[in-house]
Amino acid sequence: MTESPFMLFAGSSHRDLAGKVAQRLRMQLGQISIETFPDGEIGVQILENVRGKDVFVLQSPVRHPNRYLMELLIIADALKRASARSIVAVIPYYAYARQDRKEKGRVPITAKLIADLLEKAGVSRVLTMDLHTEQIQGFFNIPVDHLYARPLFVQALREAGLKNLVVVSPDVGSNKMARKFAEDLGVDLAIVDKRRVNAHVVEAGSLIGDVKGKNVLLVDDICSTGSTLKIAARVCRYQGAEGVYAVVSHALLMEGGLEGSGIDKMYVSDSVPYSGSPHTQVVSVAGLFGQAIERVVSAESVSSLFKS
Repeated sequence: MTESPFMLFAGSSHRDLAGKVAQRLRMQLGQISIETFPDGEIGVQILENVRGKDVFVLQSPVRHPNRYLMELLIIADALKRASARSIVAVIPYYAYARQDRKEKGRVPITAKLIADLLEKAGVSRVLTMDLHTEQIQGFFNIPVDHLYARPLFVQALREAGLKNLVVVSPDVGSNKMARKFAEDLGVDLAIVDKRRVNAHVVEAGSLIGDVKGKNVLLVDDICSTGSTLKIAARVCRYQGAEGVYAVVSHALLMEGGLEGSGIDKMYVSDSVPYSGSPHTQVVSVAGLFGQAIERVVSAESVSSLFKS
């Protein structure tokens, strides 16, 4: 039996997704020991020979981003010191992506800091999905393969048979992503002009576009408190929307985050662990990451996955 030239390891943040990716690749996850010492420090040991191998490490830093990012850095360092040929960080959800620029004085650009730390730890390539802002790719001096869950969501929406649809961007920042959905679905686009007061408070604005008597599809990349989607749903209902649906790439929602939101059904990816609800459909991105990994290993184009 020919030994595989590459290996896939999982951090402790999302072993379920890592297992699905491994299944898609018809391989076993690499053996690794990760423990937390009484003082909170993280200890890692790679339990298999990785010398000369192309190694992929899947870690989605959510819920406890600081811990999981540090864990990923330590794993990368361990692999580098064990003579792995290359180390690819598979990061479905890129934490701190919303801290990508200086909007006021004396604040950090943490998304850039994370990129620097990953490179310093020995990461030679990054695989990620639906970045909050695409310019984060430019923070790296190593290749970044940016994947999109949109084709998977569009397929799920078509299978659901939703009619009389209009795509709505819940804020101006999501307009580009929403426009792509509208183009793929062949429907109109509307925008809710909202204003964020702080990390927890969002104020409603006006609706640009027509939703009266239509099924609305809200599109956003990240949902944490749910306030943006709640306000957008409320605005659309007030303007006469028949039904309200939502697509979210990274559902960071705390329990009960969308209770009373007026959203009939939400489609989310499994880029982060999500327990789900009766009104939520989880669309798996395991196959997408499996395909991307195969293409990286075989030196094929990853971007061609998204060309029609």
